[in-house]
Amino acid sequence: MIERPRARRYPFAASIDIVDMESETEIREQTTNLSVFGCQLTAQKPLPAGTKVRLRIIHRGAIFAASGQVVQVRRNSMGVVFTKIEQKDQAVLEKWLAEIRDTHERTTSVR
Repeated sequence: MIERPRARRYPFAASIDIVDMESETEIREQTTNLSVFGCQLTAQKPLPAGTKVRLRIIHRGAIFAASGQVVQVRRNSMGVVFTKIEQKDQAVLEKWLAEIRDTHERTTSVR
């Protein structure tokens, strides 16, 4: 069964640091999309599905941090679902998503 995203995903390019909570292995990659529940990212060496991670996304001077779990692995990408988000980080995520939605709606209504 293929898992479908629970919320709309938006294209979103930002630097992301992922730390495997078991091995403490850290990787730095780029996000490709973002939703209220998680993100997709490029990964030269994706972590296995089920891996619990800590992540930090850095975008335009703001930092979003959360705990997560790898839920989808493809050849050069992986999907991470957010499992724990502090309130201050939730506010950063919501601000980014609002900005993306606004930009997306402006560009699609112009067509």
